[in-house]
Amino acid sequence: MITADPVIFGLIALLLGAIFYTSKLKQPFWQKLYRFMPVMVMCYFLPSLFNATGLIDPTDSQLAAISSRYLMPACLCLLIISVDLKAILQLGPKLIILFLVGGVGVILGGPIVLYGFAALAPDSIAWSGSDAAWRGMATLAGNWVGGTANQLAMKEVFAVGDDIFSIMITVNVVFSAIWMSFLLFCAKHAAVIDNKLGANTSGLVVLQQSAATLEKHVKRTPQLTDLMLIFAVGFGVMGLGHGGADLLVPFFQREYPELAKFSLTSEFFWIVIIVTCVSVLLSYTKVRHLEDVGASNVASVMLYFLIAIMGLQMDITAIADFPIYFIIGFLWLLVHALLVIVIGLITRSPVAYMAIASQCNLGGAASSPVVAIAFHKGFAPVAVLLSVLGYALATYMAWICGELLRLVTPS
Repeated sequence: MITADPVIFGLIALLLGAIFYTSKLKQPFWQKLYRFMPVMVMCYFLPSLFNATGLIDPTDSQLAAISSRYLMPACLCLLIISVDLKAILQLGPKLIILFLVGGVGVILGGPIVLYGFAALAPDSIAWSGSDAAWRGMATLAGNWVGGTANQLAMKEVFAVGDDIFSIMITVNVVFSAIWMSFLLFCAKHAAVIDNKLGANTSGLVVLQQSAATLEKHVKRTPQLTDLMLIFAVGFGVMGLGHGGADLLVPFFQREYPELAKFSLTSEFFWIVIIVTCVSVLLSYTKVRHLEDVGASNVASVMLYFLIAIMGLQMDITAIADFPIYFIIGFLWLLVHALLVIVIGLITRSPVAYMAIASQCNLGGAASSPVVAIAFHKGFAPVAVLLSVLGYALATYMAWICGELLRLVTPS
């Protein structure tokens, strides 16, 4: 059994390389495999096999702590600085409305489902301690309105236990794979579905033109200086977040200790808040042009390492051991889906809008382009823009969800 972090990290790097290499192979086997098991899901799932088979023992590993404290804030910064709020607003109101509605569905769906269990089956789940259901659900909310980085942020903010966190990682992977497969199925039959729903598809033309304009944005081959600037900004903002947290946490602990229940005495809460706010401000400066030389690609490398390291904590046997949490996940996803569908029907939105809006919430920038391209290749930049906007909003939305979950939890 391997316990040394350098060896574990090396195995993760080799595994990620193998996944991305085989995902580009043209052989039918690999094409079919990744059609049903997207790259993101594989990056979650395969590292869990190291744990399940006893090859690796991550119990005393520091990789999760290092990745959440260093990689995650830098990754979040590089994803957010590329957001173009003006461009998103020009894409039309329906898609943006559905995207925001999907986020609201996640934020309200969790507390609604948890309240139902508190009333009907209070003995079925844990309510107190670091492994309380509401704490784990707060991390899942972070992923479902943003992404992996936001899920890790919520784990630190709400002091979530490793056991419930592992279960929620598994819940996320299972339902992400199922939901993405369903949306890809809808893409194949989009014209038929739109016809039966009586959707107004005239806006698709405008959206395709806007997406094409975004897609033509000039990119440059990154030079060494460009890469150094990308790392300087990402890790510089990360350091600023840590420095600000070091000042704010003692202040709130000393002057306003009662605000601990709102996470205002949590170091990681302030790290993520500061990094998010500074990154949004930087997106209005020339720093945003680092995206022209691949800032989001560097962030994606960090993101997939984060995903794989989280995968090490995933327990695939949890489905059999804790089926109640998968019932919670299903009902929660159902609330999100129903809200998006109802608003989509009211606004006569095409199924492409509903699918992209939903996946930008539940899958983030790592997988939303896959669903977007299934409808039209020009939608990929749109999906990335909305997903990055999700990263910027997710910290606040998931924190609100966490507090609502805490509120409906029996005392």
